[in-house]
Amino acid sequence: MRHDRDFTPRYGQAIEIVPGVRRLTANNPGPFTFFGTNCYLLGTDRLVVVDPGPADELQVDAILKAADRATIEAILVSHTHVDHAPGARLLKQRTGAQIVGCGVHRAARDLLENEVNPLDASGDKEYAPDQQLEDGEVFRTAGLALETVSTPGHTANHLCFALDGADLLLSADHVMGWSTSIVAPPDGNMRDYMTSLDKLLARPEQLYCPGHGGIIREASQYVQDLKQHRLAREQSILSQLANGDKSIPEIVTVLYADVNPALHPAAGLSVFAHLEDLVGRGEATASPGLGLNSRYGRRA
Repeated sequence: MRHDRDFTPRYGQAIEIVPGVRRLTANNPGPFTFFGTNCYLLGTDRLVVVDPGPADELQVDAILKAADRATIEAILVSHTHVDHAPGARLLKQRTGAQIVGCGVHRAARDLLENEVNPLDASGDKEYAPDQQLEDGEVFRTAGLALETVSTPGHTANHLCFALDGADLLLSADHVMGWSTSIVAPPDGNMRDYMTSLDKLLARPEQLYCPGHGGIIREASQYVQDLKQHRLAREQSILSQLANGDKSIPEIVTVLYADVNPALHPAAGLSVFAHLEDLVGRGEATASPGLGLNSRYGRRA
């Protein structure tokens, strides 16, 4: 599949996507954030701010400058990674707006024996919403209606938001145009992620505003491509296991041969997510048990 990495962040500027929807990219570029986290300002005279970003006062300054005289009525948060959620507390302190959206940070499953969460530091443990939204719930404020779409996978508490009357979905980190999403156990879960892709495929929205990178048009086709990409990756892993038991680094070395070795640890987390799913479905084995350092085989 093809990703679209043609993106200019234009830090500090609120860029109109469609009338009443503007994107403001935080200046926090990195290997997992691309050029930075996209914050969205919804509305005109009254605003909803979606995913303010990291704990960065300069980003909050930029949000308030973009809001100008408009009232920020709510702060919406899609999930509790530190590049999306902590800015909500700073913005609340300066505006009094309520924090609404996903629940508190949690893993998709309990830690296994002797397991260490490799992405533990990426979770915003201090996040506490004033109002938690549930799947299918419609949040109404600032003259807008936003349908909550629960999409676990990238994180257990991940939400997307569909803007009523706009054919637009705020897809956060579940679907991004610049890259596939990181799904890393125990915070993430591949089976949940795939189920959430199917959930989005059943929806009508064709314009996605992601958490990083540019907008996605003809979104259903792109989501279908993401699904096929993951299924193909799964088959590649099974093919590797058919040749004998393998460790995760051994699988990564083959399947990600054309990827910068510095990114191989992240690729290993994705492979682990696939293996966890395959073991759970009875298509693979893990010795001595599930883990990043285990050896995996194809179940006969």
